[in-house]
Amino acid sequence: MKDGFQLAKQAEARGALALIVDGVQRDLAWVPAAGSTVAVITQTDELGRVILRHSTAHVLAQAVLRLWPEAGYAIGPPIEDGFYYDFDVPRPFTPEDIERIESEMSAIIKENQRFERTEVQLDEALELFKSQPYKIEIIEGVRRAEDDGGDGLVSEASDDEIISIYSNQLGKNGKEGDGEPAFVDLCRGPHIPATGRIKAFKLLRTSGAYWRGDEHRPMLQRIYGTAWESKDALESYLVRVEEAERRDHRRLGRELELYSWPDEVGPGLAVWHPNGAIIRQKLEDVSRRKHLEHGYLPVYTPHIGKGALWSTSGHLDYYRENMFPAMEIDGTEYFTKPMNCPFHILVYRSRTRSYRELPIRLSELGTVYRYERSGTVHGLLRSRGLTQDDSHIFCRPDQVVDEMVGVIDFLRDLYGTVGLGPDRVRFSTKPDKAVGDVSMWESAESAIPEALDRAGLPYQIDAGDGAFYGPKIDVDVRDAIGRYWQLATIQVDFHLPERFGLEYIDGNGERARPAMIHRALFGSVERFIGVLVEHFAGAFPAWLAPLQVAVIPIADRHAAYAAEVLARLHRRDVRATVDDSDETLGARIRRNQLHKVPYMLIVGDKEVSSETVSVRPRSGAERRDVDAGAFVEEVSAEIADKRL
Repeated sequence: MKDGFQLAKQAEARGALALIVDGVQRDLAWVPAAGSTVAVITQTDELGRVILRHSTAHVLAQAVLRLWPEAGYAIGPPIEDGFYYDFDVPRPFTPEDIERIESEMSAIIKENQRFERTEVQLDEALELFKSQPYKIEIIEGVRRAEDDGGDGLVSEASDDEIISIYSNQLGKNGKEGDGEPAFVDLCRGPHIPATGRIKAFKLLRTSGAYWRGDEHRPMLQRIYGTAWESKDALESYLVRVEEAERRDHRRLGRELELYSWPDEVGPGLAVWHPNGAIIRQKLEDVSRRKHLEHGYLPVYTPHIGKGALWSTSGHLDYYRENMFPAMEIDGTEYFTKPMNCPFHILVYRSRTRSYRELPIRLSELGTVYRYERSGTVHGLLRSRGLTQDDSHIFCRPDQVVDEMVGVIDFLRDLYGTVGLGPDRVRFSTKPDKAVGDVSMWESAESAIPEALDRAGLPYQIDAGDGAFYGPKIDVDVRDAIGRYWQLATIQVDFHLPERFGLEYIDGNGERARPAMIHRALFGSVERFIGVLVEHFAGAFPAWLAPLQVAVIPIADRHAAYAAEVLARLHRRDVRATVDDSDETLGARIRRNQLHKVPYMLIVGDKEVSSETVSVRPRSGAERRDVDAGAFVEEVSAEIADKRL
């Protein structure tokens, strides 16, 4: 039988890195069995890039161990557009260290070391990594069937006493050969054939990272990097990285005075300043109005609930590690809510329901609290306190597909308001930790693909990544610089209605069990705004901008006319101000440019006498001698139409 190298050559697959054999990723050295379905993965395939980056992470670890032989090395998975590796070293890495590491990596790549996969007994692996406590912990976790290495680092072999390792083979004369391994790591693989296949890489930054994301565990030093199939591809990516840094919502949040995270409050808990609150309020207003248009009924629910409620819902059994600790009030345990669904269920259950009432769509902008480990909190994108445009649809089982299609139509309507997707959809199926019987899951998992097909949304399947109570859809949008962001989540649930004993009276007068659909289209208001800040680079369309118009009088004698223009803008509900500070005209213009105000109106002698304004838009050419009333109508229409 031919191995992957021969098959790739036969298929004339340039830049072949690995194989997919009967749906499983394999190294090129793998020899497929007769009759296998085989596909070649190349360096320009997205999957090929993932494998390339994973292999480059191994090269990074090998380089660090060459330079710091006593270092501990933990895990090093590929991530979107790159990779990282965590190390236990006495001090943080310096920029000079990173230069040395990159140089050592280049030497390893030049040596063209061969990646070789081996399966060993767990006891043998424990002996092999006896000086590496993080590897020992991973191996022992595998033995307890508690761990897959954290990032898919171990073998998929059915024998749970077997684990896979990868060694980099380097000949005794410094050439590829059969000498002692130059580096060994736990890994599922696959990997590229040899280090020489790495054509372009760059180490990007360092940070501290707690082992397992647990602040009670050791603080490790994480090195991030990226790898690409060519130097041109790498350069293009680095340009995008620079642009992404310019758009970072945390930096723009400070500069534009949108929000902050005071130390006195705690990590992951944003404080909204007036400018940010205006943006949030406008988006929430849009959400409320569209929910009414799409047939949803508003509800309000508390921020805390008794422990018994979260026990009934299953959260204490399946989600407690993501909940804040209990508080005791009058001898009863209460928890801050991590989700709104149990409260909405109680609203439904408050009286007998008829099949004629269904579907019932309940909606709330509800703030929930989730314990995210401090190492994973990231601005508005991953918070401990978040507000969801959370809705729950209670319907007959035969209505599920229609309701799902309706949710997708609503999502398109809502996202269109800000010019976003949906651009990528993932359908996540039953996880290992799941509740409910098989028939419930089968019903739910059949409804979602049918709804997606009817709605005309292509999707990929993420096997085993569903919620504990039901399968789900995750919707990604693509921003102005091509990055994907996960926002909306839609879930079908036949289980919680059973746990809470939900019923309706059907057409025959019999009691029947409703289905339930969970959905949050923003995902969370915080995350949605964080994505919008980066998408627009802080330059919001006029309808969302905190300050829409700045009227700037050239001199004091023009202040009265500026106030008249301001009054006309205010009468049309335009958010405007007069900037008549003592600074020079140029300084005032520059300040409003930095604050990304959509329009500046400059007024001087000529404008006063002709009742006009000079319009300086945020982008585009300046317009002179514009009738003041005409501009007010023009900007009012732009705002009312929510033009982008």
